[in-house]
Amino acid sequence: MKKIILSALFICSSMMAFSQVLPSFQFGLKGGANLTKFSTKGTFDSENRAGYYGGVWARIGAAGIHLQPELYISGKNTTLKDDAGVENKVNFTSLDIPVLVGTKIGAAGVGIRLNTGPVVSFILNKDQSIGDATSSALKGNFKDQNFAWQFGAGLDISKLGIDLRYEQGLSKIGKDDYNAKKLGLFTLGLAYRLF
Repeated sequence: MKKIILSALFICSSMMAFSQVLPSFQFGLKGGANLTKFSTKGTFDSENRAGYYGGVWARIGAAGIHLQPELYISGKNTTLKDDAGVENKVNFTSLDIPVLVGTKIGAAGVGIRLNTGPVVSFILNKDQSIGDATSSALKGNFKDQNFAWQFGAGLDISKLGIDLRYEQGLSKIGKDDYNAKKLGLFTLGLAYRLF
């Protein structure tokens, strides 16, 4: 009996290791919510505000390592406040392209993923609304593109996935020093594997 159990465990672990070595390709849809905040210094304070994202992902892997490029539209919202309490609500719509490298641990359709990699964001729209018309100094002059780095973990159960990530801006999103801030955000999303 002991030999049968040991043999079964050996076969299962060999199958798990072999399945990690074979090349694979997956493709799916994803969407979720984000919380965005500017990293600010000095005069302004920034508050987290909720946004959204949705798009597609692919995963190409072999030997337990995968490359995961993604493409999604993201709505990033934050609020800037000056010392007088005047608010500027900033809403970005961007096309985000992360290229993540990761690994997955698990078997039988259930696994935990860890990934990290760069993100480039192309700003499609940047709306601002200032609470007081006299506070034009609070209005930002933002670039059309910025770079960031993502760190994250995910849980896959069959074709469904849950992702939790943190993204830290690497480049300043403001065009001048007065508005030179970096975006940081948390994202929580759901993914569905089509094939």
